Amino acid sequence: MDHLSGVPPLSGRPVGRSAPVLDDVDWAILRELAADGRMSVRTLAERVRVSRTNAYARVERLSAGGVITGFTARVDPARAGLGTTAYVLLNIEQNVWETVSDQLRDVPYVQHMALVGGDVDIMMLVRTPDNATLRDVVIAAVHAVPGVRTTRTWLVFEELAGRRPFD
Repeated sequence: MDHLSGVPPLSGRPVGRSAPVLDDVDWAILRELAADGRMSVRTLAERVRVSRTNAYARVERLSAGGVITGFTARVDPARAGLGTTAYVLLNIEQNVWETVSDQLRDVPYVQHMALVGGDVDIMMLVRTPDNATLRDVVIAAVHAVPGVRTTRTWLVFEELAGRRPFD
């Protein structure tokens, strides 16, 4: 129970926290897996200096808790045939986020979508083979979704890698 509010914490988490508390070993595991999600548990354990059993248990706990959501390959979009990248900013009608987002998930070439605060409602990362396809995605597919009011498209000329996650 929280000594201030008298309310018991949910799932063993301190009151007011939305995520589990991760220790230094958990963060080291996340850094290693973000760099190479294919490494064996044995290699992971050696790199973070814990036993294989401990490493395995921690990866399982992080996965079960939703901290690790999957393992994937990093793909170079241009080399995979998606050489045109743009951020598409949308304004939508009020209270239609769930309906609009469900339909936008079916639009081809939308890689990422986020509900944001500010001058726009939704920000999407779109990767297409060329500008003509980008035009078709925005004008034909996105504008066809009921509830989409306006779009603004920001063409990306060059992308630069940032720091690795969790460094």
